[in-house]
Amino acid sequence: MSQTAERWDLSYTQNRELSWLAFDQRVMEEAADPAVPLMERLRFLSIFTSNLDEFFMVRVGSLTDLALVAPGSQENKGGFSPAEQLRRIYAAVVPLIRQRDKVYQDLMGALAEHGVVDIPYKELKNGDREYVRTWYRETMRPLLMPQIIDPSHPFPHLKNKTLYAAALLREGDKRRLGIVGVPDVVPPIVMLPDRPGAFVRTEDILAHHLRKIFKIYQIEEQAVVSVTRNADLSYDEAMDQEDLDLRTQMTKLLRQRERLAPVRLEMQGEAPALREMLLQRLKLVPEQSYVCTCPLVLKYAYQLDSLDSGLFYPPHAPAYPAWLDREVPMWEQIRQRDILLFYPYHSMQPFLDLLRQSAADPAVVSIQMTIYRVAGKSAVIKHLCAAAENGKSVTVLVELRARFDEGNNITWARELEEAGCRVIYGPAGYKCHGKICLITRQEKNGLSYVTQIGTGNYNEKTAALYTDFSLLTADRSIAADGVAFFQNMLIGDLRGSYDKLLVAPVSLKQTLMRLIDGEIARGERGRIILKTNAVTERELIDKLAEASQAGVRIDLIVRGICCLVPGVPGKTDHITVTSIVGRFLEHSRIYCFGEGALRQIYLSSADIMTRNQERRVEIACPVESQEVRDFLSDYLARLLGDNVKARRLQPDGRFVKVEDPGAGAVSVQQYYLSHPPVFQATEEKKSRRWKLPALFRKRR
Repeated sequence: MSQTAERWDLSYTQNRELSWLAFDQRVMEEAADPAVPLMERLRFLSIFTSNLDEFFMVRVGSLTDLALVAPGSQENKGGFSPAEQLRRIYAAVVPLIRQRDKVYQDLMGALAEHGVVDIPYKELKNGDREYVRTWYRETMRPLLMPQIIDPSHPFPHLKNKTLYAAALLREGDKRRLGIVGVPDVVPPIVMLPDRPGAFVRTEDILAHHLRKIFKIYQIEEQAVVSVTRNADLSYDEAMDQEDLDLRTQMTKLLRQRERLAPVRLEMQGEAPALREMLLQRLKLVPEQSYVCTCPLVLKYAYQLDSLDSGLFYPPHAPAYPAWLDREVPMWEQIRQRDILLFYPYHSMQPFLDLLRQSAADPAVVSIQMTIYRVAGKSAVIKHLCAAAENGKSVTVLVELRARFDEGNNITWARELEEAGCRVIYGPAGYKCHGKICLITRQEKNGLSYVTQIGTGNYNEKTAALYTDFSLLTADRSIAADGVAFFQNMLIGDLRGSYDKLLVAPVSLKQTLMRLIDGEIARGERGRIILKTNAVTERELIDKLAEASQAGVRIDLIVRGICCLVPGVPGKTDHITVTSIVGRFLEHSRIYCFGEGALRQIYLSSADIMTRNQERRVEIACPVESQEVRDFLSDYLARLLGDNVKARRLQPDGRFVKVEDPGAGAVSVQQYYLSHPPVFQATEEKKSRRWKLPALFRKRR
């Protein structure tokens, strides 16, 4: 963040944080969409809530710190100081909270017609009431730790995002604060045994019993509350301890997260005097507190079952690609042609098969891989450990600083080491976010290689929920870059040179700038399509605006934050920005420059963000296979033709639904659910072409 925004043109950019909130607004629109099944809408509302939690923990947390250390600084997309950004954020969140209340109320009313009911404790009757009372007495009450706050009982530490029942208590002419937390080990809801789909929230059960818990006092006000704490850990201190293992330092650092300063107070229920008392104790201002009627935590939406399958999306199981032969080792199939796996329409199993087969193959001598986030029960880790135990040389770069996965990755690093793997960590000051796996095999005539490059994590769970690409290739020049990459990481060299791979921080941003310049030189014949999760990098934004002014047609497909404002006359009028929010999280990154024979396409792990381009180790891989290039070109066209889940960013900063009255409904995600991508056998390539409907071929 620069100290001044004076040298930047702010006429075609917008503040990052407000753009982030606009993305969360789009998520909530899915929760309000009557075309989405009811239970899926409740889950979208849960995602909205979790996203907002993380936003306060990370973005508001970092701005709060910045307001103390650099109050006069200005960000370079909106020109706001940290304090001004915070003021705008606090104000922008208020209508979102009100909208969430309304959506939740409408959803629960509609779900009640299908037997899914959030029953207040006070409305329980007969056997249901006795069942919940017994559950409370036997399961919850013995774990409660109620506390009053007075000179003998200091204000307790309220854990981040934990639910508490708080009460304003009176004893004679004295007022006290009473607090009791929902125990971590109890479930978030209690299902009623004789009413499938009906439940009582645990915090509501606790709140109902407050009068008995604080029986010697009179309760004047009460509410369910939650505190959000700053979670923006600084890793620099850990990285500077050269005499200590980073894993040891990270373990210590994680303990600090729970103790960081509060940045938000949430309350379910009106209790103005209680709110004022809590704000004073937490050292927060009124703008940092939000009162709502919706539950403060909605993760239980994923635990609700219903007898009505129509309340959910139709089941989807990622398919093993029909054009791959399960009887032929993956290594042999990759030698014949580049293989592209498209999650979640394709299963991750072919890649897992490659790891499993390599772990057992006597000819495989080494496996090298980066790890950022993996599943809770990770087959990837299992196969890497098996490979090491079978005598392979296994090197794993584990990024211990993957936000909110730090603890998991510390555990995985330890397990990999115990199996005999060589474990290294991302270099000081640079998270390793790039996704690469290099497998080396000893053949009779020398070494051969398979390289995998991904746009997403090696995580079986998210591979069924996120759209991502996994490219498997036997290309020797890409493998040579893979060899150089791991050798450089082993010695901490961030300035290494590569032939085909673009590697941040040394060559990714620089090459993207050069590629955009190439399209600028072509003027109105120039073409750029970028699919990414976010666009915030100021120099690349300005370069894209320059390309627009040269007549280059530019389409940005951006799921989340986009600081570039399209359609500004004379500045960005040849740029469109499309956001698709649907059943699957759009996670893949694709860079496409030029058209026809001049087209260059890269798959990458990196977003168009300063952190990805300059402060992380990222990888972008050129797509060499014509077959794969054709598929990705068609895929980008289908994304731009979506008129069901797509929204287009307007010059005034609003996103509006894409409408095409002359065309039928076109949902890119639904299309691939109905038409899983199929690549024909090698001998059939020449006769096969991906053909787009006229809708996607015509010029907008």
